[in-house]
Formats: sequence, C-alpha cells, structure tokens
Amino acid sequence: MNRKLLVLIITAGVDMVGSFLVVPLLPFYAKAFGASAFVVAAMAASFHVATLISAPYWGRFSDKYGRRPALLIALTGSVIGYIIFAFSGNIWMLFLSRIVTGMGGGTVGVIQAYVADETPPKDRAKALGWLSAATNLGVAGGPAIGSLSAKLGMHGPGLLAAAICLVNMYFAWRYLRESRVVAPRTSRSDTSSSFRVIGRVISHSDQPASRLILIYAIGLGAFYGITPVLVLLLSDKYNITKETIGYFFSYTGLVGFFTRAFLLGPAVDRLGEPRLARVGTLLLALGLALLPLPPNILIFCLVSPLLSFGTAFTFPGVTSLLSRVIRVSERGVYMGVQQSFGRVSTVIFQLGCGIAYDRLGQAAPFWISAAFVAGTLFMGLDMESYMRTDAPAPVEAAAPVAAATVTAKP
Repeated sequence: MNRKLLVLIITAGVDMVGSFLVVPLLPFYAKAFGASAFVVAAMAASFHVATLISAPYWGRFSDKYGRRPALLIALTGSVIGYIIFAFSGNIWMLFLSRIVTGMGGGTVGVIQAYVADETPPKDRAKALGWLSAATNLGVAGGPAIGSLSAKLGMHGPGLLAAAICLVNMYFAWRYLRESRVVAPRTSRSDTSSSFRVIGRVISHSDQPASRLILIYAIGLGAFYGITPVLVLLLSDKYNITKETIGYFFSYTGLVGFFTRAFLLGPAVDRLGEPRLARVGTLLLALGLALLPLPPNILIFCLVSPLLSFGTAFTFPGVTSLLSRVIRVSERGVYMGVQQSFGRVSTVIFQLGCGIAYDRLGQAAPFWISAAFVAGTLFMGLDMESYMRTDAPAPVEAAAPVAAATVTAKP
C-alpha cells in the first residue's frame, strides 16, 4: 500500500467516525420531537437527496480540479452540518443539518476513483476492501463515542463530530497529496457530463457498466434503506436506548472491518470479483430477510453479521468491475453517477421502509428489501465475459497518467 493510499484510507476512516457518531442518534432525537417512522425515514433520506444532487458535480469537479480540493471542501460542509445538528431545537433543524452534511457526502465516488486510479486492476477490489475496512472501523468507533457523548447533553455529539471533522481536515490538508495528473482530453471527453452518463445508464440498461451501477444502487439502497427502521426495531422490540444503540453499531462495524481486512482479499483470490459479488448479494438478501425474526438481542447479533459479509463482498467487487469497463478519464464521473443512483435508490428504499414499518409491520421493510436485492443476482450472471485488464482511453494511452481519487460514506 503506497503512502497516498494509506493517508486516503485514514482520512476516510476518521470521516466515518464523525458521521456515525451522529447517525444512530438521529431517530432518538427525531422521536423526542414527536416524529413518526416515516418522518425519521424522510430525515435520513434528506441526507441522500443532498448527496444525490452533489455527487455528479463532485465527480466532475475532481476530474477537472483534483481529488484533494474536492475532499477538503466537502469536509468543510460536514463541519457546518454537525454544528447545526448540535444546536437543533426542532425537527426542521435536524433536516437542515442532514441536508448540509449530505452536500459534502457526494465525494464517495471521488474517493473510489482515487483508489481505482492508484491501484492496478488485479489489486483494485482488495484496495477498495481496505478502504471499506477503514470506514467500517470508523462505523465501529463513531457510534460508541456518540452514545458516550450523549450523556453530556444534546449539544455534545454534534460538537464532538464537528471537532473530529476539523482535525481530519487538517490531517488531509497536511498529508494528502494530489495524485491525479490532468491529461489532455478529446472533444468528446470535454463535453462529457454527468447527465449524459445518467442517460446512458437508463437508455442502455443492458450494458455491463449500466448493470453494475444498478446492482450497486439496489444493494446500497436496500442496506441503507433499512437503517432508520432498524434503529426503531431495536428500540421497539429490544428496548435499546440512545445510550446503548452505539454499542450495537460498533459491533456490526467491527464485524465489517474484520471481514474487509482479513476475509475479502483471500475471497477475491479464490472466487474472483464477479462470483464473489454474487455470493455477497446472496448473503445480503439472506441477512435482510432474517433480521426481523430473532426473539432476543443475542440471536439478533448472531444474524446481523450476514449484512456485513454481504456488503463487504458485494460493493468492492462491483465497484472494481465498473472501473474496468469505463474509460480512465471518466472514472470520477462514473463513480459519482454510481453514487447518485445509489442515493436515489436509498431515498426510495428509506421512504418505502418508513411507510411499510408504520402500515405493514416491523418485518415488512426487511422482507421487501431482501426481495429486491435477490433479484439483482440475475443482472450479474455473465460479468466474467466482460473482465479485462483495464478500460484505457486512447488519449490516456498516449499520455502517462498518474491516477487519483477518493472513497466514501456508505
């Protein structure tokens, strides 16, 4: 692992500490203001709507001006969002805090493009796995810190998250170096836009890049879609409180870290990316279907790691495959569009899960999500035939390009 990639992974991991310090507490804060499950889901969705709007522009910005400035600006937005959260006195302030933070959350595609450019194709899924491992370590640490900081009063978690983000900004400014070399582009590349790529995914949904983006989007949407109602399920069924919810998220984060750090690499070597992605999709669907069934929290904790295994095997494999079927000069745009589709899917799933939880019962959101994820298995059955060393563009082949991009908040 080179120094640039290591610094990037640390930056992404610390960013997730601040993000998940706040996320598990949001449903409890919203319920204190009288919010229903649908309103809680809508609040969570507002973050992804903001990310959806910003992600393609972050991708284009990073392609044009570099990955490092894109990350630093996004981190600044997160600091502002956390401060608004700290002083929220009503449900609308909570909504505003999530929207502002979400505007800086569109850099996931930027980070993934950074990793894709910095690593050779054969090591790309492993590198993305290490990136996911770092973010899962942040997911493990953030909620526990959040639950502890909740004892300091309502302002504590938000202010602490802002402080962590400020320290992370300094670290990134001081140590993260731009690794993308701007290469001359053809007129076609110059006129490329996120909207053109979005249109291509919709109009050519049978193409490998389009199918990979849709597989990623549905899986991501289902996984994050159930998160708000999962917190409500834990509260309603197992009497979990805001002082203890962080420890559950820390447990799942540690499982995710272990899976990505120690199991993903050997699994890629043994199964290959396409087959591993299918195995991950199957495990994710199974985990979603079983999640509302355990009669007690102990059995629940034995079932929940299926989600960690599923996401650890699915998302890095699908993203690595996508990087092989697109031109190097458009990685930032395509990774941003992938995140845009993921956020659209997440918003739809979160709102749908909120309605299903209120009207159809606690288990309905999980079973509906599982059915959608299982359906994506058919979309990736022949991905082996599209495997290649890379997807070079003619211009980049003539001009040496030292890559660069960065990863995200899942």
